[in-house]
Amino acid sequence: MKRVLAFILIGLMIFSLVACSSPAPAEQPQEQATSAEPATEENAKFKIAIYTNTVSQNEEEFRSGEAALEKYGPEMIVTQTMPDNFMKEQETLIANALALVSDPEVKALIMNQAVPGAAAAFEKVRETRPDVYLVAITPGETDVISDKADLVLQPDELSMGYAIPAQAKKMGAKTFVHYSFPRHMSYPMLAQRRDIFKEECEKLGMTFVDATAPDPTGDAGIPGAQQFILEDVPRKVKEYGKDTNFFSTNCAMQEPLIKACLETGAINAQQCCPSPYHGYPGALGIDVQGHEGDVDYLVGQIKAKIAEKGGTGRFSTWPVPFSMMSTAAAVEYVKGYIEGTITNKIDVEALKKCYQEASGGFDLEFSNYDNKDNFILVLSDYITF
Repeated sequence: MKRVLAFILIGLMIFSLVACSSPAPAEQPQEQATSAEPATEENAKFKIAIYTNTVSQNEEEFRSGEAALEKYGPEMIVTQTMPDNFMKEQETLIANALALVSDPEVKALIMNQAVPGAAAAFEKVRETRPDVYLVAITPGETDVISDKADLVLQPDELSMGYAIPAQAKKMGAKTFVHYSFPRHMSYPMLAQRRDIFKEECEKLGMTFVDATAPDPTGDAGIPGAQQFILEDVPRKVKEYGKDTNFFSTNCAMQEPLIKACLETGAINAQQCCPSPYHGYPGALGIDVQGHEGDVDYLVGQIKAKIAEKGGTGRFSTWPVPFSMMSTAAAVEYVKGYIEGTITNKIDVEALKKCYQEASGGFDLEFSNYDNKDNFILVLSDYITF
């Protein structure tokens, strides 16, 4: 962990995260087969636009844009945040994307997260700037995004459908509670994963509980969703016992979920966006100031805080932050493509090298979603606290 790339974590100050059958092969957009133009005077000077969630929706995504800006400066990196309530402000979501590519020097647009509305935004961008390389990270519109973006990067949610219950069972879980809401269950991959969770829990002898929580983009907002988690976890523990694993599909719920699991003695095998930085610092009151980028320090602090509350062995996550790692890898990948050192729009081996650097050398598994060459899934093993 000592080798985690400093770029993706420089300046990171996590206080709380309040927001995270066999299908037939799909036809690929024709432009995916094209090659990059060699570096010329025209594209020697270029910019990469990074469009992220706000701090309140997902701080890791926001900080990943800051880290890129810190590394390469405003001469190469431009950043923009999407509206907090992106579901109700789709016009603003799209307008911001168009504003980013209105600068002719912008040759790539990375959207993290590619929330609902990203497909429409990319479609509008294509109309005015067909030359811009489009990257969607953690898309909500799984079924259509690969036809709109050049590259899609996603944690391997389907494999997590098997991995998370297995990890929860290993930590002693007898019950598996899945918190979500209709908007997230409209995401095909999240809905498929929920179904896998249920099947795996049955195979492993665990009770699966499908629980509905408030949508943070709804009337109650983020505070209402967080308060629900803080109140409902103790109710569920009283009903099912401490050997209950809790999982939520939403970033805003991770901090209160970790806090409530620790207070009640429950289990948390993985957050929605697996990372030591996701929810843990805020939930445990860990100050990372002066230790930015030091994952070893953070992991040590998490282990110590959890041990103080008697939760050792009942919490785990990925050793690397997916959202930050993916922004970092995407920046290096599109930079190489624009400069001509990567000659094809989709070069999986080159992408793996970018991820290898961004992760600090951790072993990661790569696969494709729905047989789509440009839709890359990433999976990591666990670190247990």
